[in-house]
Formats: sequence, structure tokens, C-alpha cells
Amino acid sequence: MDTQAPADGSTPRRKLFIRTWGCQMNVYDSGRMADVLAPLGYGPAETPEEADMVILNTCHIREKASEKVFSDLGRLRQMKEAKAEAGQKMVLAVAGCVAQAEGREITNRAPWVDIVLGPQTYHRLPEMVARAARAAGAQIDTDFPVEQKFDLLPQPRADQGPIAFLTIQEGCDKFCSFCVVPYTRGAEFSRPVAAIVAEAKRLVAGGAREIALLGQNVNAWHGEAPDGSTWSLSRLLYELAELEGLERLRYTTSHPRDMDAALIRAHGRIPQLMPFLHLPVQSGSDRVLAAMNRGHTADLFYRIADQLREARPDMALSSDFIVGHPGEKAEDHAATMALVEKVGFALAYSFKYSARPGTPAAGQPFQVSEAEKDARLQDLQTLLRQQQDEFNRACVGRECDILFTGPGRHPGQMAGRSPWLQPVHVTGPAELAGRSARVKIAAAFPNSLSATLLDMPPLLALKELTPA
Repeated sequence: MDTQAPADGSTPRRKLFIRTWGCQMNVYDSGRMADVLAPLGYGPAETPEEADMVILNTCHIREKASEKVFSDLGRLRQMKEAKAEAGQKMVLAVAGCVAQAEGREITNRAPWVDIVLGPQTYHRLPEMVARAARAAGAQIDTDFPVEQKFDLLPQPRADQGPIAFLTIQEGCDKFCSFCVVPYTRGAEFSRPVAAIVAEAKRLVAGGAREIALLGQNVNAWHGEAPDGSTWSLSRLLYELAELEGLERLRYTTSHPRDMDAALIRAHGRIPQLMPFLHLPVQSGSDRVLAAMNRGHTADLFYRIADQLREARPDMALSSDFIVGHPGEKAEDHAATMALVEKVGFALAYSFKYSARPGTPAAGQPFQVSEAEKDARLQDLQTLLRQQQDEFNRACVGRECDILFTGPGRHPGQMAGRSPWLQPVHVTGPAELAGRSARVKIAAAFPNSLSATLLDMPPLLALKELTPA
């Protein structure tokens, strides 16, 4: 990923490479680690081979996450040893949720790692780099500090492009049976209104036209306002929609338990709030949802979906599903398939259940066989893929505004995002980057759409009419 040049504008003295796995929260965290290290002279490296420091920002959600990290660390060991033979040094750090969950195990299995830090401590990264340079042995910091890291971080970069991410909430108090997030990210914490609005203003001033608000349970956000009152997410969205130059708003990831009536109404009343919501349901079976400790029923999810579409008729939904949770039976899987059929999803992510050490489900009886999980996953993914294709095809002929992010894959092509988060490409000038333009969807492909421009942004149209 890209990192930032030193704050004083000088040429970077050192090279930094960050490899990021997982969610947009981790992408945001990687950017902030680059911000923290920029004053130390770290600038971007294109590859780990050329880097003076490599950070693996890890995710513990996916299957075999830890083994993938150790596999990468094995390759990095060879690079680090080659640099040492050449009289150079590579600082190697492991950050993120795998670091939080398995800090000491990492240094036991990979003693060539210099730094291990959890998601709540990356504001301490410069101090850990200094300690690693002075002392032998790995520096490990996986505490949940009393001080809030956001108060100790430098201002984030404002040059992220037309689409920017802004973390407003961290941690989780839900304790789903399959999930490690409460143990790796800690308790729910909501940033105050003033800090969020100030960061959003900086992002817009730096060229952002769309801001996605991030949180493990983003719709559980309840931040302190300047007058001492507590705002809900819906109130914050109304406030951010007033920012001049901000065209689009999104938020992810949400929990059905925290979708209140005011937030649902906001989708019909805030034009900047895009008609696309990621709302994980995990299962369509009430029995499995109870075993997962989700705290909601399938019927609640049905009602939320109906209310969202009533508030915003063009609303599209995406979701997460887990098949093969301990104790899941054939009839439970059938209930999940029925939910998918009834609700309909524009996009979805589905996974086989895999045990996470320390989580309640890992020790539960009646584990589902791998063969059965494979069959159920294939069954579910076939239906979800069909629905995604149908949604994309239904967009053909529709007119909508596209926010263009940059060049496409082919010469003369520009790419952007639809209101429903689909990648869209058109034939158009490079000056479209960072701007919105009206298009008509011409064709649907498995993972993208093509379109034709209906009009040009005013400044570009004027430029085309101005004689050279």
C-alpha cells in the first residue's frame, strides 16, 4: 500500500512497505501507521525487498489466517538475512488482530520479528521502532491502553483520493460465538463528534468526494457532541451531509441489532447517503442465530430489509453468511437459503465456519463435517452469485451518477463506482478522475458494469469548448 512522505516535505530517508489483510478497518489502520512513521523519514516502498521496514497488518477472521502470516514471515526472513549480509537492516513488524491474539506465539515461532503490536497500540509504533533499534529481542505491545490512540495520532493524510475511509468506532461488545473481534479489538469505543467532523473536513479539503464511515459495529456508534449530549449515527450522518463538497456517504459494517428507526429513515432523507448497505445476517435459522449469540432473529432481518426499501426504493443490500456453524442441521441451511431467496442480495460474502481458538463455538459439540460444509457453501454461493448477476443485469439501461476514481484497465478508459458500489468503466478523458458524471449503464459483467457518458462535469465541458 502507499505510504506518506516525511511531514517536512524532504526526501524519505527510509522505505516502508505495509501488507494489509482483511477489512477496510485494517486498510485505514495501515494508512495511519504510515502517518505515524512519516516523521521518522519513512516513505513508500513498492516491494518488501527494497524496504527498510515491513509491516504485516493482519486479520484473524479468515480461515488459516495465522498460518498465512507465518508463511509470509518465512519469506521475509530470507530478505532480512540477505540485507544483513549486505550490511543493511530490515525492521520487521506484525500488527493487527493476529498480532493481538498470538503475540508471544509469533515471537516464539518467528524470533526474527522485531515488533508485535495490536490494533489499539499503533500510536506507539515510533517508540517501539526506537526500542527495537536500541535493544535485542522483540518489542511486543498488545495492551488495551487507557489513553485513546486517536488522541495521540498525527492528523491523517488528506490525499487519499476521491473515496476516503474514516474510522468512527472500534471494538465490539456483541461476543458472537464464532468471532475473535471482541478479544482482539476490545470493547466498543465511539469517537467524539468534533474529532470526526474535523477529520471529514480535512478529507474533503484534500479531494475526497465520498466518505465511508468505518467501525466493527459502526451503527452502534454513539459519540459525544460538543454540547455534551450523545449523538446517534443517524444524527452524525445528517451533520456530515452538510459538508460542502461531500457528495456521498456510506457506513460499514453494521449489526441488525443496531438498525434503529431513525437510521432507517435517514436513508430516505439524506441524498448523499448511498442506496447500498452491508448488513451481515450470518444465518437464516433462528436456532443457529441463537447459538451464534447474534441477538436477532430472521424475522427482524426481514423487517429491516423491508423498512429500508420502503425508505429508499432503490436500496440494495449485501451481507455475510457462515455455513456449518456447530450444530447446524440441514433444515437450518434450508432456512438460510430461504432467507436469501426472500430478501435478495446485490452482493454477499459467504464462508465455511472455522474454529477460532478462545471463542465459544470452538469448543461446542456437533461440529459439522468439512464435506457437509463444502456442499452447503457451494449451494449458497451458487444462489448468491445468481442474485448478484441478476442485480447487475437489472442495472442495464439505468441512468445514474458515477464517482470516477482513476484510469481503467484499457487506454482511454476511466473507472469509478456506482451508487451501489459496483465498479463501472466508461470511455472518457482522464480529467474525470475525482469527479462525478451522469452515465447510462450499457452492459453487465460478472464483477463490473460498462457505461456511456451522458454528460460531462461542468468544468470539463467548458474545457472542451475552450479553444486551445
